[in-house]
This record gives sequence, structure tokens and C-alpha cells, in this order.
Amino acid sequence: MAQCPVAGKGRLARLALTLMLLILTGCAGQPTGSDDTARRHTGNWITIQRGDTLGEIAREAGIPLVRLARFNPGVDARHLAVGQQLLVPSRQERAPAGGPYRYQVRPKDTYAAIARHFGTRASHIQTANPGLSPTALRVGQLIQVPLSGPSRAEGSVARSNRPAAHRATPPPPRASVSGRDWPWPLEDYRVVRRFGTDSRGTLQPMLLATQRGAQARAVAAGEVRFAGSMRQLGRVVIVHHPDNLQSVYALCERLLVDSGTQVTRGTPLCEVGFHATTQRHDLLFDLRHGGKPIDPGKVLR
Repeated sequence: MAQCPVAGKGRLARLALTLMLLILTGCAGQPTGSDDTARRHTGNWITIQRGDTLGEIAREAGIPLVRLARFNPGVDARHLAVGQQLLVPSRQERAPAGGPYRYQVRPKDTYAAIARHFGTRASHIQTANPGLSPTALRVGQLIQVPLSGPSRAEGSVARSNRPAAHRATPPPPRASVSGRDWPWPLEDYRVVRRFGTDSRGTLQPMLLATQRGAQARAVAAGEVRFAGSMRQLGRVVIVHHPDNLQSVYALCERLLVDSGTQVTRGTPLCEVGFHATTQRHDLLFDLRHGGKPIDPGKVLR
């Protein structure tokens, strides 16, 4: 297996550390820009960056921490991840402890996307909003979002003494990821770094070298949950697949899809970029199961 040039090892290690922080969660809207002030405006989706905390975001948005947490059920305040999407509620929105939410429709919202974020079902939202067509949602419109169970976010901010019978039920066991026989993300490639730990014990994602103009393609059908830039990772595409699987395509030169796009196996996602440190066109490829890195060799054919 070919080795990366010495000059590039430090940078690639930093890239890997950043990518290891990715615990990918659902999002229903486009990520905002990279400006640290603009992205905090209430009513927006923001993208978590290194060093962010839930308390800091709440302070900058001028809202109580518990309110921010309730609008992001399933987000663990102690384990925010780079690339994670967070919803900062607007003043028109409400999140009573027992529900239902009063939610303000945002661009590209669907009942399915809203249901994923709040841990409920699209059919429940439809029932709670009689007479409102799910295909005729308007940006800024207020709708009711019923809860399927207690908010997991409450326990992420402060430990609760509620009886166990009232706590959210644990998620079912994750499906096996082996034997899926997915194709590789590039047609012409060379594995220059395999998935595994380096000499320092740091887990490294896979690195693939390819030719100029090569396009990274989706390894399976799913939804693009992130398509944008990340510090040290360049342009990145993150696709969510069934069974809580995610594929990550980083170090891209040009994006070919937007957040919220539904893709099929083989859909072009990005154009691979050239990197001065390695003097190659490299794609950093990562597979995750429930946010935890897994060996692509167990899934790709």
C-alpha cells in the first residue's frame, strides 16, 4: 500500500480527527453560511463547528438553554459533533414540555423531514394539522408537531429523577452492516490509506487517490443531509442511508448536490479535488453506523 508524503501526514491526521467528531444527525434545511454571527440568528439551522457548545449557542441566540434543547430532541449537549445540524427556534415557535410543538415551516421542509428531527411520524403531524396539505407547506407557516414520547433533549441538559416508566424507550438494536455489497465511491481509484489506527493509535478514515476530474458517487440510495464546507475537510457531502448508516465524502473540489437531495446508488455527489500536500487528487471516504466509524471493507464490494 502506498504511503502519503511525510509533509502531508500531519494535515491528514488533523483531517481525520475532525472527521472522527462527525456524529451525523438529521436536518431539514440548508446549512447557513460560515459567518459565526449570521449563523446564530434565531429561526435558522446552524452547523456545529469545533468548540461549539449548546450553552454558547443559546447565549448568542438569546434563548434559554432548555428551549434550545427541546427544539433539538436527540441531540446530546455533552457530545455535540462537527457537522451536526441544530435548530435555533424563532420567537413564534413553542415547545411545551408535554407537546405539541408549534413549529415554523422552513425552506425545503416536508412532514417526513420535520418528523425525523422531532422523533415522531409524518402521519401524526398530518393528523394534528387537518385540512393542511403536506404538499402545500409555505415557508413561515406555523404547524402543530405532536410528540411521540418524552423529549430526549431534557435529559441531555439536566439529569431527571422521573420514574423509569416515563422515560423514552431505548432504540432497537442496530441492523448488521455486513454483506451489503455496496460499490466503491470512485470508478478509478487506488487505496493509499486503509481504514484503521495509525502508529499513534488514532483511528484514520480511508483515503482514495484518483484522477483529475473524477466524481465521487453515492454508494447507496439515501438523502443528502449535508453538502457544504467544513474546516480542514474542504467541501463535504454526507448521505444518510436506511438502517442508520451514513457515508461521508470529503476533500471535494466541487459539489454536485445540495442538502435535502434524494440520491440513488451511483449519483454523482462531488468532484474530487487536488491537494498540494499529497500532490494527488484524493477523496477521504468514511462510513458510519449510528454515527460510529466502521470499516468500509465490510460493506463495499
